[in-house]
Amino acid sequence: MQKRHANRSQYFREQSYTTKKYVIPYILSIKDIHKTSTILEIGCGEGGNLEPFLEYDCKVFGIELLSNQFECAQIFYKDHLKRDNLTLINSDIYNINPKDLPSFDIIFMKDVIEHIPNQSRFLALLRDFLTQDGIVFFGFPPWSMPFGGHQQVCNSILSKIPYFHILPQTIYKQILNLGGEEPLAIKEFLEVKETGLSILRFHKIIRENNYKINRETYWFINPNYEVKFKIKPMELLKIFRIPWICDFYTTAIYCIISKK
Repeated sequence: MQKRHANRSQYFREQSYTTKKYVIPYILSIKDIHKTSTILEIGCGEGGNLEPFLEYDCKVFGIELLSNQFECAQIFYKDHLKRDNLTLINSDIYNINPKDLPSFDIIFMKDVIEHIPNQSRFLALLRDFLTQDGIVFFGFPPWSMPFGGHQQVCNSILSKIPYFHILPQTIYKQILNLGGEEPLAIKEFLEVKETGLSILRFHKIIRENNYKINRETYWFINPNYEVKFKIKPMELLKIFRIPWICDFYTTAIYCIISKK
């Protein structure tokens, strides 16, 4: 497991850095952020992605399913200068009634959609959380990219091996067992395999739920890698955006959608 995944404070700072430098400018190219804006992150973890939005003095909400990460977020924001503008919720998004929250101008998810089950149902649900002219930002790794199974968090040499997550489930599980991964970790890896998202399927569920794509970028080098590995991000040239095949070398998708 990489140190940043064990050191949650470092992970918080890295999330904040990437969101401020790349995600917010990407969103601003489509929609302004101002004091009256309402922002929601689904799957906020420790809340690093939320911090740059608080600088705009708008109302920011974060929903996190995992209690341990939610508790970390509460600790990190306990004495934050903009804490009054932040609402943290420990819940499954499927268990929240949209009427209990304000409608949101911007919903964003970074490295989250690939973990959510019933993704078409999820996109349908998002419509009830959005304002009429609201947008949704997604940042996610396509399933077939080198580490689309999130095996970089393995506790063995497996954390360095690309692509083995795309093997059949029985073989994949056997490799994880041979690598000495804990049963709970193996269960989580298999869950990611079940919910892993291809680019074509992502586009399909967007169409199914009557959204339009406002902007989309295929990244050959994920913006996350700048702070993690000191590698400059690089967009994938359009000539290489070959359906299905490009999933194997596109390390991240940025996409903004809105209601038709």
